[in-house]
Amino acid sequence: MERGEALCLGPMELRDDEPGEEGLETPTTSTNTSHGYEPPTLSTSDSDASVFGLINTSRKYMKLMNFQEEVWALQDLDSFLTRASVLLDETAASLDEVLGRMLECVACDGRSSWTQEEVASTLFTDAMGPGGRAHMLTETIQGVTASATGGRYQQSWLSVLCEAKTLRRGAVCIARLQQPRDWGAGRRRVRFIILILTPPRMKSAKTAIELGRAFATLFADTSLREKLLEMKTQEEVKQELVRWRQRLSSAVPRPSVEDETGARSHRPLKAGDFLRPGRGICEDLSRRPPLYLHDFADGLYGRSRSLLKYTTTAIFLYIAILLPAIGMGSLNAENTRGSIDVQKTVVGQSIGGVMYALFAGCPLVIPVTTPPLAIFISVIRAVCHDFNLDFPAFYACVGLWNSLFLILGGIFNLSLVMKLVKRSTEEVIALFFLIAFVGDAVKGVIKIFHKHYHGAVVVNSAAEELLHLADRIQAGIRDDGHMPAVPALCTRERPILSLLLMLGTLWFGYTLFLIKRSPFLHARVREVVSDCALPVSVAVFSFVGSYLFNDIELPVFDYPSGPAFSLAPFASLTSMNVLSAATLGFTLALLIFIDQNIVVSLTEAPENRLLKGTAYHWDLMLSGFINVVMSVLGLPWMHAAFPLSVLHVRHLAEVEQRVEQRVEQRVEQGSLHETIVSVKETRLTSLAANVLIGLSVFLLPSVLRWIPQPVLYGLHLFIALISVHGNQMCDRIALLLKEQTSYPPTHYIHQVPRRQLHCFTGLQLVQLLLMCACGMCPLPYVKMFFPLLTILLIPVRTKTLCNV
Repeated sequence: MERGEALCLGPMELRDDEPGEEGLETPTTSTNTSHGYEPPTLSTSDSDASVFGLINTSRKYMKLMNFQEEVWALQDLDSFLTRASVLLDETAASLDEVLGRMLECVACDGRSSWTQEEVASTLFTDAMGPGGRAHMLTETIQGVTASATGGRYQQSWLSVLCEAKTLRRGAVCIARLQQPRDWGAGRRRVRFIILILTPPRMKSAKTAIELGRAFATLFADTSLREKLLEMKTQEEVKQELVRWRQRLSSAVPRPSVEDETGARSHRPLKAGDFLRPGRGICEDLSRRPPLYLHDFADGLYGRSRSLLKYTTTAIFLYIAILLPAIGMGSLNAENTRGSIDVQKTVVGQSIGGVMYALFAGCPLVIPVTTPPLAIFISVIRAVCHDFNLDFPAFYACVGLWNSLFLILGGIFNLSLVMKLVKRSTEEVIALFFLIAFVGDAVKGVIKIFHKHYHGAVVVNSAAEELLHLADRIQAGIRDDGHMPAVPALCTRERPILSLLLMLGTLWFGYTLFLIKRSPFLHARVREVVSDCALPVSVAVFSFVGSYLFNDIELPVFDYPSGPAFSLAPFASLTSMNVLSAATLGFTLALLIFIDQNIVVSLTEAPENRLLKGTAYHWDLMLSGFINVVMSVLGLPWMHAAFPLSVLHVRHLAEVEQRVEQRVEQRVEQGSLHETIVSVKETRLTSLAANVLIGLSVFLLPSVLRWIPQPVLYGLHLFIALISVHGNQMCDRIALLLKEQTSYPPTHYIHQVPRRQLHCFTGLQLVQLLLMCACGMCPLPYVKMFFPLLTILLIPVRTKTLCNV
């Protein structure tokens, strides 16, 4: 269950297509003293036979049933499950017809002595007395997700309650509709109906409300509803309900919500929490090891076997990690003059990725070397150049100081600071990473155009020289016996083809990614094609660039030959050099601390429905240990990366798609939303991907020359584009360009004033621009303040933007 979900008890509202107030004139009163006071009168047209009346509506929230504590309710639920009636693929369109079929089904089981008309009179409330035209349910229970900005109903199921004097014993009927039905506001896509019938006098655990709460707790879980849609017989439905009840009665509460030392817990942050060294790590280690073997076995056998999904996810991760690692390696080689090259970046990725996949508390998180780390490495190189320091030794020293601060941060529970980090801060930092991906791609293409496209203007004038080239060559041979220099031809087809390959990789990959939303092919085939969108797009356009246009020379990555790693020569540093490295190490630790924890927080977001809990403190300390190895061996540092970690979760998730309708005046719109039902929390996919990356070291010298650089730039754009989905800040930025009638049916749009909404978005954009200005500034020493600026986003959000 998501945090904030509850059950709402209340009567069913009027359907949207029921007669409303549009046909009624405004009531009027007369104050003429000769006639006295006349009560308000309502007039309708002759053709409108509707009658105006009043109806009382009440609602109250109910807690989900705890099957571990409420033992008597558990026993009663088991007895009702064994004799429940089940209707599968009901075709009736109206609510009255469906409930009528359900009453017939219960009445035909031979254990009841009541008639359908007797129960229907209690089941429905007829406006203006019996026979009235407004037909409404008397009492219902429905799931609702509550938040600070409002609530949202679960619209795919409905529990209907009825207490009738003519009933002698309780009965339950469950109906699964063949198609989702629209029965008014809050019930747009009803697929399941649970009918609870009880006599008025029952023991407390068997009342209609308690039975309805028990069944509502089961059906409030999206995963159960997805499984029930696959059931073929009534017995399978009952067995699945029993299994789900057993799972809830033996389930352990989600640690990431209930753990008092967790970064997402609701307990207020106190100074004493940081004075209990090792407490957070001990709780992380006591929570995760019992699930360690399950991290490898989950999805390998049984009904939940997902070998195909694991394979496609591992291939996606392999391509999505390897090619950016090559790009980061090329950037580091340029910034460090070859001290950290492509080979070392790939080797470091494999070593660090395997260590993280085996020992991390959240195995779905993907650690890589990121653009901010590449920026920081360039700063260290500039410091070494200015002060005549040995780069490998000083780099290793800074890395060891950084690792020490990270390990101390894990021991002293500093990850609890994430309690202060709001979603808006996470969105700003995540969007900065996406801009860094797009910036790398754009800068790469601009370099190609600058070198080959504009240079061709000068060389075009050489066409006239070529007419006399033979004479010049001959004259040169007569003069000194040497051939004169022939001008190199810079043709414009190279940059144009590079641009097309980049955009083609983006377009083809994104088109395949969206095929899962189309009606074409089988659902399983669409899922596989969507998961393989990135590797297929890279392979196709690498073939196009390297084979179909092999007469055009495209830029490729260099793969230098040399040692994969080398130990740092610490002896070349003085004691003052070691102490001065502590300042840079602390700044680097701030950068990794905030990025690591925010990425883990985004990965463990409640909407991802991860069940095995978090390990913020252990994962932070593990990052410190990994970077010790990276520093000593002269390999690039790494930490949890966005957006690969979130994309990893999405590839391992089972999703359901729903359309939220919004009707306003004459504008009717549908907005497609994806909801994660469950996620396979496995270590196998990231472990397999990083092992393959390590084996690729032997293949890269021969294979790498067949992958043009523009294809990598298209990969960066693809990752950035698909990561925009779900970023609320991007959605709100898009609202600035839309008219109000076309706003999507998002709850915060209807709860927050539009002026305040746009003001908040504008302030987020200011924060983002400051981060881009500092992180992408050409001055190396300005980039040193980037981690500090990232940390400052936390108090800015909690102290300044809280009043917006």
